[in-house]
Amino acid sequence: MAGDRVVLVTGVSRDLGRHVARSLATDPSVGRVIGVDVVPPRGDIGDVSFVRADIRNPVIAKVIAKERVDTVVHMSVISTPGSAGGRNTMKELNVIGTMQLLAACQKAPSVEHLVVKSTTTVYGASSRDPAMFTEDMQPRRAPGSGYAKDVAEIESYVRGFARRRPDVRVTTLRCANVIGAHVVSPMTSYFRLPVVPTVLGYDARLQFLHERDLVDVLRHAVRADIPGTFNIAGDGILMLSQAMRRLQRPTVPMPGFAVGQVGSFLRSARMADFSPEQLGFLTYGRGVDTTRMREELGFEPSMTTEEAFAEFAQSLTPTGGRTERVLGTLADALPSTAKVGVLDG
Repeated sequence: MAGDRVVLVTGVSRDLGRHVARSLATDPSVGRVIGVDVVPPRGDIGDVSFVRADIRNPVIAKVIAKERVDTVVHMSVISTPGSAGGRNTMKELNVIGTMQLLAACQKAPSVEHLVVKSTTTVYGASSRDPAMFTEDMQPRRAPGSGYAKDVAEIESYVRGFARRRPDVRVTTLRCANVIGAHVVSPMTSYFRLPVVPTVLGYDARLQFLHERDLVDVLRHAVRADIPGTFNIAGDGILMLSQAMRRLQRPTVPMPGFAVGQVGSFLRSARMADFSPEQLGFLTYGRGVDTTRMREELGFEPSMTTEEAFAEFAQSLTPTGGRTERVLGTLADALPSTAKVGVLDG
């Protein structure tokens, strides 16, 4: 099959989708790459053919049929309501978009392989979590809203598709928080804050995947043709307190409810896309087991969690030298009920 694969990549208007499409276009086993999104990519997409199409619309089935696509890489699941134009639009893009894409794949006899970029957010974050989630485990508390609920629904639809089309190899990659100098996400927005609120009395466990390793694992998944669900993360765990020391950023420990109020303020001020599920993650953190990634998928990230975070930290300007001024600015802007935590910090 070398050199004749036709790969369709969704979500190419965002940087990570564009990078994945470009990388696949240079792969000798791939003949053509078609990038799909509602708006054109901002940067150079190399030898990728761009098709302006909305995956929420059944017209995507015509694109797949016309181009005789055999491999679909689904990357248009988004985690930030702000970038989508609001939570309702985000849910529509994520859930309805995935349903329409899967319906199109189901009808297309040419489709042989589906790769879905999912996230470890699907496991949630709670006080009852195991030390490490394996792929067969369920979240201890089912997500009730937001991005985590979208991902749970999306994975459920993907499993349904796999049952209806057992001839299609389905690979689901549950990626840890992707980090890198060019990544814009709720997590990187949080770390880029000049002063960082943390949950008093907790020190979350973090795992990261470098942006280059994300591109590499998606390319690997396309080439390897290995079905299954895989946790994808760099080796090791980094505690939130360790991450903050590496960032040289002042932190403000405050009760969980106050961090939630700060998050609402930051979201409304467009300083960070801070969601309730992120608050849970910053309280308890999450660890995932990556044995299956190595032994079955045959992939090894080039950077550990610590190395990926260190490179990201180098791209930021330290704010530690102006702690008091930053704290004062934040305290002035906060709702009165949250000020106690800041001023006491």
